Amino acid sequence: MSNSKLYNIAVILAGGIGARVGGNTPKQLLPLEDGHSVLEHAVNAFEQSPHIHEVCIVMHPDYIMHAEQMLLANAWQKVRHIIPGGKERWESSVNAIRLYMNQSTHSLKGEEIGADTESFPSGEDLGEALLLHDAARPFVSQEIIANVCQALEEHEAVVVAIPSTDTVYEMVDGNVARIPNRSTIMRAQTPQAFRLPLIAEAYTKALGVNDLSAAACAEAHLPATDDCGVVFSHMPDVPIHIVLGEEQNRKITFKEDI
Repeated sequence: MSNSKLYNIAVILAGGIGARVGGNTPKQLLPLEDGHSVLEHAVNAFEQSPHIHEVCIVMHPDYIMHAEQMLLANAWQKVRHIIPGGKERWESSVNAIRLYMNQSTHSLKGEEIGADTESFPSGEDLGEALLLHDAARPFVSQEIIANVCQALEEHEAVVVAIPSTDTVYEMVDGNVARIPNRSTIMRAQTPQAFRLPLIAEAYTKALGVNDLSAAACAEAHLPATDDCGVVFSHMPDVPIHIVLGEEQNRKITFKEDI
């Protein structure tokens, strides 16, 4: 384990169906060349990382049993929770944030963590960080995970991105309105990682609620965005640090991507 004062929790977001892939099976359950599913590859990456202390799978409610079967088949040791996702991506993120806000481990002392005690200085309070990762990115590398966790030691918000190799047009009414400088354009990847109190506060502000309880969020609505977008828009004074990603950390969107 790394010498960290953070308790790093990987949240694997697998709540969607992935209709663009086609077929009746959610893309996160489709097998890759080695016979293991997209979801298994994503979970394995974080299960194997010495920088990750716990894994939570956020699964489409209709397929939670599949995730539970994978847990048993793979004997994952770090997967502590399998919880239902929401209709929108932000709902899945909030479900995980709510879980960890309700059973916060950050007040635990290093010697109380059990198997992970070597990771922490004895007796020190632990802060929690969530690494929110799309299950549809099954090829995330150990280097990316390590670099994100290392960056979290100094930054409250950390995202993964790679430089754009294409010129990007900003369109208005079907016409080119602006051509951004390509040298400043980055393509977002995951994981997107945040200190737990920060991401909880950001979503509370974004949803206009007093807390992230299920009751408070029941009627809430949020335009399509990612977790970084929520922090960027609603916590503008917090710098969001960028860790360099990799081309192999691609997202499976269409059948041809598998």
